[in-house]
Amino acid sequence: MTSSGTYAFASSNADVVLGAYGRIGIRRTMLLAEHMSDAYRQANLALVTLSNLQPNLWTEETQEVALIDGTASYTLEARTIMILIATIRTGTGVSQNDRVITPVSAVDYQSFPNKSQEGFPSTYWFNRQITPTITFWTVPDATSIYTARLQTVRQVQDANLASGETPDLPYRFLDWFEAEIAARLARIYKPDLEDKRKADAAQAWAIAATQDVENVPMSIMPALGGYYR
Repeated sequence: MTSSGTYAFASSNADVVLGAYGRIGIRRTMLLAEHMSDAYRQANLALVTLSNLQPNLWTEETQEVALIDGTASYTLEARTIMILIATIRTGTGVSQNDRVITPVSAVDYQSFPNKSQEGFPSTYWFNRQITPTITFWTVPDATSIYTARLQTVRQVQDANLASGETPDLPYRFLDWFEAEIAARLARIYKPDLEDKRKADAAQAWAIAATQDVENVPMSIMPALGGYYR
């Protein structure tokens, strides 16, 4: 006997929901329109929770913002959850250069005495509104053409149950998604199973999240300069 040789297993959002109901003892022939309506809501609330558990590697994307002389603040995509790293690019082609800039808090930004001072942007404040913005300091000047390159993470796409739509999730998170929806639906339809299904979901999350990392070395170097002054 040989293995399949394929890597095509996937679940539609509807399949995940049917599996979730099966985990709480509600069979497919028992499902009504209200079951599917509740499942749609709970599936998307599960994805809200997932979007808050950042960073999720598959949701990383790069946003580029062309900076304008004398303009400090810019609107980002509404789906932006957080900024992992920001760089300022100058030049073009083989002569382009990227420089990493550092984030500051709202309090730090407010402490800058001259918020209109122009120069090479060296810091940014990410204002996490419903439509987020980014503010640079110092404010971009006219001495160069600046492009901000932002490595961001976005929210997870909505989950709809019709037309065979698939979850905006990698293969390794499918079990968690089904288990999490089952736990949420148990709260509504089978409260006696809620704790068990929550335990299933927690176990599936621990396994999936452990693998959602970059396999690179990490080094920590304390800043000791102040001790030698």
